[in-house]
Amino acid sequence: MGKICCIFNIPSLYREAIYLDIDNTYDCEWYFEQEENGINLFDTNKLKSVHILKHDNFISRFYTMKGLVKMVWNRKDYDKYLMVGTPMCVSLWVLCILLKIFHPRKQTYFWTHGWYGKETFAERVIKKNFHKLADDLFIYGNYAKDLLEKEGLKSSKMHVIHNSLSYDVQIELRKQMQPTNIYKEHFCNSNPVLIFIGRLTPVKQLDMFVDAVAKLKAEGQNYNIVFVGDGPMRQSLEEQVEKACLKDAVWFYGVCYDEKANAELVFNSDLCVAPGNVGLTAIHTLMFGCPVVTHSNFAYQMPEFEAVKEDQTGNFFERGSADSLKTTISEWFRLNGNQREHVRKECYKEIDEQWNPKFQMKVLKAVLG
Repeated sequence: MGKICCIFNIPSLYREAIYLDIDNTYDCEWYFEQEENGINLFDTNKLKSVHILKHDNFISRFYTMKGLVKMVWNRKDYDKYLMVGTPMCVSLWVLCILLKIFHPRKQTYFWTHGWYGKETFAERVIKKNFHKLADDLFIYGNYAKDLLEKEGLKSSKMHVIHNSLSYDVQIELRKQMQPTNIYKEHFCNSNPVLIFIGRLTPVKQLDMFVDAVAKLKAEGQNYNIVFVGDGPMRQSLEEQVEKACLKDAVWFYGVCYDEKANAELVFNSDLCVAPGNVGLTAIHTLMFGCPVVTHSNFAYQMPEFEAVKEDQTGNFFERGSADSLKTTISEWFRLNGNQREHVRKECYKEIDEQWNPKFQMKVLKAVLG
């Protein structure tokens, strides 16, 4: 097999494991863009051959990876191109069109979200034509794949690859996990613990979370909340908690970069509540056996919502409705309150079978060879 040209936006820390697996399996050369956006990055020196290119704004939301086309075009030894599938990158359009015209035997692959279901007419036109430039697509989820099929793309050319975190590190931590009294000691009660882990930002709609728990308390159902993370919403959430008389039931744990501490917090929680788009929070919490509740409007979700299987690894509520969230939380504990270990195993199974680098490498090898 020949050399693979890997082109991605930034070397996100959470993707370190899968990128290293690709680098160890194939003869690769990597191209990343240099962009300041606050996301944690991994050390690209761990990869065999890396180029860092400048992110340049183009027109409106479009941008370029400065020098990418020239650098890649001058190389004749790439047989396959594995690229981030973002139609907003003009450099990728130019590169793919040139390859189609002058090197049609070289294969191109996009690794992409694909489709959300809320695209405007202009977005649909742009995305459909962009995706057609690739020989095959690696799609994050089945939901997006189904939507792309309806848009006319061939099912045989799309491969669901999901997403992953640092699975090998986390699985070792999971083996060490045992129930602890961390919450009983903090809250001085045995009420069910609801956790959110991630940035406290408006898009996560965490005010709805507090509102739902306040309404449950008014009905005689008491829960504890743990926020693991920080962000611009923290102050307003603290004020909301104070006003709702929930101060003794809410723990603003703060940012935690200690994965072992995070594992303990998640493992000992009973339910993760993510009122906004759930994203990798679902993978993180399911990994340590904590089910997830998030909203059911999938057009406004991230692909990781597919790891939430109704009544098995979590449940869904009506987007934007605190009453629906309140009911969903209450129903979850009514139906699953005595099945904590069974639910924990279902969460493990979902991650172990589909949301890890081993699964992703299996998909890549089946397509790339």
